[in-house]
Amino acid sequence: MRRPAAPLAAALGAALLLAGCGADGSGSPAELSVSAAYMPQPVSDSMAAGFLTLTNEGGTKDELTSVTSELGEVTVHETVGGVMRETGSLAVPAHGRLVLESGGSHLMFEKLKHRPKEGEKVSVELHFAHSDPVRAELPVKPATYRPSTGH
Repeated sequence: MRRPAAPLAAALGAALLLAGCGADGSGSPAELSVSAAYMPQPVSDSMAAGFLTLTNEGGTKDELTSVTSELGEVTVHETVGGVMRETGSLAVPAHGRLVLESGGSHLMFEKLKHRPKEGEKVSVELHFAHSDPVRAELPVKPATYRPSTGH
């Protein structure tokens, strides 16, 4: 006895459609935005740090893979067990946040073309494994600045 092909074809089509969705099955791409960005005024002529919060409103995780700036070379660092080290990427979870803060993960600026002063803004471009780059401005704050909220 032959079985109708239509139900089998419909089931196969639905399975293929779901397989094409995002890794978490939602199909919603990462939606990345930046907030609470700042750079403490550097005390060195050659190095500075940058901090910000990356929010992902989308249903797919992504990874911050690199950062570029006209100010100088930028690397992404994490602090593990009190030790700072450069890392190749940092995860930005789906429906979550990546917080770059003093004492934790952060941006390191090296070989500065000039030493930014309080009140200036430093432009950066954040690069991701899957999403388009995101531009952000980091206002230069006093060297001792610590945000009261946002982190």
